[in-house]
Amino acid sequence: MELKEYLDYLVEWLREEVKKANQKGVVVGISGGIDSAVVAALAKKAFPNDYITVWMPCKSSKLDEKCKMELINDLDLKNVSVDLSQTFEVISKSLNDSGIEQSKLALANTKARLRMSTLYSMAQTHNYLVLGTDNADEWHIGYFTKFGDGGVDLLPIVHLLKREVREAAKILGVPYSIINRAPTASLWEDQTDESEIGFSYDLIDDYISGKPVADEVKKRVDHLHDISEHKRNGAPMPKNIR
Repeated sequence: MELKEYLDYLVEWLREEVKKANQKGVVVGISGGIDSAVVAALAKKAFPNDYITVWMPCKSSKLDEKCKMELINDLDLKNVSVDLSQTFEVISKSLNDSGIEQSKLALANTKARLRMSTLYSMAQTHNYLVLGTDNADEWHIGYFTKFGDGGVDLLPIVHLLKREVREAAKILGVPYSIINRAPTASLWEDQTDESEIGFSYDLIDDYISGKPVADEVKKRVDHLHDISEHKRNGAPMPKNIR
């Protein structure tokens, strides 16, 4: 299926899934990154009158803010802002005051979980479903926060490779400042996805689409996939007592 045709399918799929859930529309958090930009564009196409995008700064960078504004203006998106910076400061202090100093990554993931709670409050208020923004690469290697950005109702772009997300962004009119930006989860200052993962999304794209890659890439991707299996599955249950 051609990408443009697939994007049209996703719009219809979103409508069908929301209808099946007896809900009215969708909510998506935007970050200034390409994945959330693509999902926001799809949300608007699927539900022109029943969608909302939510900007949730939490020690976010000026570049995040700039890209977010360009996206909202270029695509004329409905948007609300919920500043979580102070909330994050309070919960971080409370956690560290427990006597157990929290790790850098644990606190970074707390940001994602605060955003998840915010999106679900918005969704429940409007009878909407929460859209996830994970792409195929992130889902495969578990590059998302469990019960954070992984805590969603629908995953519309989960089968799109990162390079396909870039092409989808062009089709959907996402600003080139976002398309050309280095992918980042903005977990901390100057953080980028590829520096944290250890290699480029292009290599992950190649591997999970069946193209040859170096052994070290294969081993790393397989390792990340295996140790993140619990993030893609529901909580295990023991056998029934009855």
